[in-house]
Amino acid sequence: MPDWNLDPYKFPDSKPGQPSPAEPAHEPAPVDEPVEHFRADLPKPKTAKVKAEKPPKAKRGGGGSGGGGFTFGGGGPRKAKSLNWLWTTLAVIAAVGALLVLGGAVYVQQVYLKDIPPLPEREALYAINRAPAIKFFDKTGALIAARGPKYGDRVTLTQLPDYVPRAFLAAEDRRFYQHGAVDPWAIVRAARANYAAGRVVEGGSTLSQQLAKGLFLTPDQTMTRKIQEAVMAQRLEKMLSKDEVLELYLNRIYFGANTFGIDGASRTYFGKPASQLTLSEAALLASLPKAPSRMALNRNMAGALERQRLVLERMQGEGWVTAADAAAAAARPPLISPNALANDGDMGYALDYATNEVLKLVGPNSPDLMVRLTIDPKLQATGAGILRQVIATEGKAAGASQASMVALSSEGAIRTMVGGLDYNASVFNRAVQARRQPGSSFKPFVYAAALEKGVMPTDVRIDGPVKFGDWKPENYGGGYRGAVTVETALAHSINTVAVKLAQEVGGPAISELTRRFGITTIPANPNLSVALGSYEVPLIEMVSGFQVFQTGGARITPYMVDEIKTVGGQPVFLHQTSSPVPAYDIARASMMVKMMKKVITGGTGTRANFGRPAAGKTGTSQNWRDAWFVGFTPDYVAGVWVGNDDDKPMNRITGGVMSAAIWRQFMVVAHEKLPIRDFDWLLPDPEPELEADPRNDFYQGLSDEFSAAARDAEAAIPPDPVAPKPEAEKPVVEDIPF
Repeated sequence: MPDWNLDPYKFPDSKPGQPSPAEPAHEPAPVDEPVEHFRADLPKPKTAKVKAEKPPKAKRGGGGSGGGGFTFGGGGPRKAKSLNWLWTTLAVIAAVGALLVLGGAVYVQQVYLKDIPPLPEREALYAINRAPAIKFFDKTGALIAARGPKYGDRVTLTQLPDYVPRAFLAAEDRRFYQHGAVDPWAIVRAARANYAAGRVVEGGSTLSQQLAKGLFLTPDQTMTRKIQEAVMAQRLEKMLSKDEVLELYLNRIYFGANTFGIDGASRTYFGKPASQLTLSEAALLASLPKAPSRMALNRNMAGALERQRLVLERMQGEGWVTAADAAAAAARPPLISPNALANDGDMGYALDYATNEVLKLVGPNSPDLMVRLTIDPKLQATGAGILRQVIATEGKAAGASQASMVALSSEGAIRTMVGGLDYNASVFNRAVQARRQPGSSFKPFVYAAALEKGVMPTDVRIDGPVKFGDWKPENYGGGYRGAVTVETALAHSINTVAVKLAQEVGGPAISELTRRFGITTIPANPNLSVALGSYEVPLIEMVSGFQVFQTGGARITPYMVDEIKTVGGQPVFLHQTSSPVPAYDIARASMMVKMMKKVITGGTGTRANFGRPAAGKTGTSQNWRDAWFVGFTPDYVAGVWVGNDDDKPMNRITGGVMSAAIWRQFMVVAHEKLPIRDFDWLLPDPEPELEADPRNDFYQGLSDEFSAAARDAEAAIPPDPVAPKPEAEKPVVEDIPF
């Protein structure tokens, strides 16, 4: 990995020059890092010196005779008056012109240049706005992958074969050494070509303008950006010679595949340093900066080779290579290195997330880094493998095509993050970036808010038809159970009771609780549908929210970056395990965990049962678009989402089916070498707040005696004839003001 912590780079004192006439291309021998003698790269054409003639001296003296032309001291008063008028007019015109120029300059400065970035010192140009290259290691210290921009080594023109910089001049700016920072002729030529074609087919930016845009500006196609680009290019060429501008361009230009600079591109695509590039390879790389994504060698090699041939033709036309060398280079297309575009596989989603977190921590212009992550490579591979296997075998029948998973340790460390089935096919991280309706998996937050209002797990609510305004929430599958306890309603995911509890508690209280639990997508005053998970939430926030129950009420922010160092070993960041933030009362958290255990042991989540103490909740969104299971043990908390990217409904698949089964398979592997244990912080069930009546024992005994006497009397009476059963009455709809 290149060391960007060296002493400030000193540019060579060579003067800019123009490329010399073509000689047969001698391609370098394949050695590691050939050292070449200094040469005058791309010298300018010499300009013949012309001896300037001295202008004749003006004659002094008078008279209007014999002179021809203006002389001092004569001419008379009329001529003097006319000359005064002429000079006055010219002065006025000059003043007006100066004012117009000044006004135009002020206007341009105020409108187009007010936010133009400053030009840094020349020693800082190689590192300005440069994202760091990062090596990632797993929690055991083993290397996972390298991410971030690939820059390779910093190279000078003298380290490259002559045809390498010439290939880029042929592709981007053949008159580079003949014009200034802006080329008016190129602008006119591009305008004519674009007008004739009826579309943009040619650009007029010089190489210096392209460099200024890449280093300092955004890619926006606006007048402001174009003016700023021209100004920054002018400033660059005042600071640097032409050779230095070309050298900086070659070291900072983007080549696609997250690769910058000629040496980084050479190593990425061909597996060797830039000093060993062949003419064919150099011309192919020169075809990329114009459209690095469209010409990507792994997707459009044919298009890149077509542009390579154009580059070779231009080099031949400029006399920089011979016809024979150009033909030979075109006839031998370069071979891409087998590892050129290797992907990160199952780690891709986690590495994307980690890269963003690292850049937030270290800031801009950071040196290259080594980062240790919390990811468990075994669990990461296990999670990705289970998702693919289940969707491959059951997805078609279920109507499901995607899935994602997040798993945290009890300390909040992210051990697994799988954002989809195939990172190469889609880099969209469904575990973090997607917001989906959690359905009934959101109900624990509603019940937790109800407990804060004094509701107890043993309290009874009526499961029956209910109407809130024009809304009539119904249970999955229809039907009603009548009087049920609150804990039974949660275990069996009864919708009517959840909505009644939400109505008792109020939307603001539910929103405030979810904020404490780390969920950010619920509005301040949600409507009652929040009880059924109608508001979209990212999977990672659901999992983090459930961790508050796992820890007994403490909020822990999930993290993936454990430690950061520079490549030289200098510490940059170390995750500190801080005290958890209290978010929920431990007594109520104990009641919630006990209720959520019953979801797995005898409720809607029995498919998640893997023989250890565990708690969780199933969830299915409206029309079966999303199937969730989020649950936890004392050691891990994990969540699974199954569905479709296009929001297409599945075939009546609930969270208690595929998602719960995936969760169970993952948890079996995660707990293989861990002892079986329960939540050791659970508290006893609360006792009744009122003291027991001392007469209760007497009345209970008397009640038992009456019951026994009644049974004996009933046994002596013959049974009545069996009467037909009356028709069941339809339950009355409970109309609650909304």
